[in-house]
Amino acid sequence: MTRISVGTPGPLSPDISAAGRPHRPGSAHEVVLGIESFGADDAPLVLLVGGTTMLSWPDALCERLAGGGRRVVRYDLRDSGESTTTDPQAPAYTLRDLAADAAALADALDGRPAHLAGIGVGGMVAQVAVLDHPATFSALTLAGTRPVAPGPPDEDLPDHDRATMGRLFARPMPDWTDREAVAEFAAEGAEIRGDDPVAARAVAGRIWDRTPGSAPPVHLANQLGMVFSRLDCTPRWRERLPGITVPALVVHGRRDPFFPVGNGEAIAREIPGARLLVLDGAATAIPDAAVDEVAEAMLTLGQTG
Repeated sequence: MTRISVGTPGPLSPDISAAGRPHRPGSAHEVVLGIESFGADDAPLVLLVGGTTMLSWPDALCERLAGGGRRVVRYDLRDSGESTTTDPQAPAYTLRDLAADAAALADALDGRPAHLAGIGVGGMVAQVAVLDHPATFSALTLAGTRPVAPGPPDEDLPDHDRATMGRLFARPMPDWTDREAVAEFAAEGAEIRGDDPVAARAVAGRIWDRTPGSAPPVHLANQLGMVFSRLDCTPRWRERLPGITVPALVVHGRRDPFFPVGNGEAIAREIPGARLLVLDGAATAIPDAAVDEVAEAMLTLGQTG
């Protein structure tokens, strides 16, 4: 098992594991982040924040970025995958702690400014990380996210599509100890959202296999990322977005019912010089058909960053 020990501001000190098994922290001040790396170790770093597990980022996109001369590292947020899992029903950390994790990981992996990318709720982590730790990052990509915390959005931002949310949450929860039931639940949800149900089924199975332990709340946290609804996400950061000075790319599916495209449009307006890439055929996930377009945009951004 390979580890990189790094320090972060505050009481928590992540220990980053690149191995395929979770590590249980030895003290209350140790955090383990499970990572997966693509490409040459000495290539410019692209750090991918999962939403919440690393598998939110498609394998094909990671491989395409690595083929473009980048070292790509995707990782699990706390309480997911191979990272420290304590109690996802009562997280004892904040959004800003997760942002500090990203900065500490980038420093430990390379030491040079890194291109940071966040998808979904991971995009919230990425926004705060670049704002709180500007010297650590050279570029920013935000995919399918919004500029405010979970909960009711600002009045000028579109909220979740009510009909879609109604269908999603009307379904009974699966038996989280049953891998096939969880995979079927994910496939049904993807079809409701407008994503690929076959891809969602496969990813849900992989997430289930990587979930530490068999406790239903832990599986729920890994599959649905519900831990974010319980996080302290203060203070607000939207008003700080004009202070971002690194090159930024905002990627959003035009058919996204969870964070409708108006959220991405707002982010792109408020970050100076940001490029908006709207994927006409996409919903919440980055589909295989869009991988080359997204990768090319990210690689170009890295060259200017």
